[in-house]
Amino acid sequence: MANEKSIADIDESEVQPAIRTIGVEDLKDALAKGFDDFKAMPSHVLLIVVIYPVVGLFLSRVAFGYDMLPLVFPLIAGFTLIGPLAAIGLYEMSRRREQGEDVHWGHAFDVIKSPAIPAIAMVGLLQLVIYVAWLITAQTIYWLIFGDAVPNSIMEFAGQVLATPGGWALIILGSGVGFLFAVLVLAISVVSFPLLLDRNVSAAMAIQVSVRSVIENPVTMAIWGLIVAVCLALGSLPLFVGLAIVMPVLGHATWHLYRKVVER
Repeated sequence: MANEKSIADIDESEVQPAIRTIGVEDLKDALAKGFDDFKAMPSHVLLIVVIYPVVGLFLSRVAFGYDMLPLVFPLIAGFTLIGPLAAIGLYEMSRRREQGEDVHWGHAFDVIKSPAIPAIAMVGLLQLVIYVAWLITAQTIYWLIFGDAVPNSIMEFAGQVLATPGGWALIILGSGVGFLFAVLVLAISVVSFPLLLDRNVSAAMAIQVSVRSVIENPVTMAIWGLIVAVCLALGSLPLFVGLAIVMPVLGHATWHLYRKVVER
């Protein structure tokens, strides 16, 4: 791994990395490089990200099995909130390829041996907390609009959501609140995990640098967030199978976005 010091050796007074101003062309280049990484290491990344669609299907099945239809969409949509954590192995593969190191798929799990793993775990835990908070919020919104009545079938639930004023209120309010959660996750994680893999910094500093990256590039990062959301949505349509391609490309592209945003 690139990290050679222990986390205890990190100097908290260290000056934070400088942030570059980037544009849409940089996003295109990051995506192109991410796709190039995917082409160079397709068998490796498919083994890693296959867990993602499988877990998504499992969450959906659990929701149906326990008559929790109102939570199906929040479960699936909210699962993308922990996408940056799920892609940690992809960042490592891009880092190794960039350095000219061996890119055997087993190295994707070298992050477990990294001195940065406690900091990575802390940021990951924060994302999980946000995910749970989103689910609780989504359920609360549903209760406020429809009460505690549970639909008896998928068709009844679809009619309830799509053909009633309360359903449209649920869609609008839920989408708005979900957008705020997505912005929060984007701000704290857009470059934090790659930074932790690349340098000896604390979890707090990684989050600060990530937030600064968004603040100093608001329009570009908003476009990046939209690209990620659209790609994940399209990848989710064929029973999540598309995520096995979409997610590795986005994961690798995120590493290259980090390289463009954060000064070496």
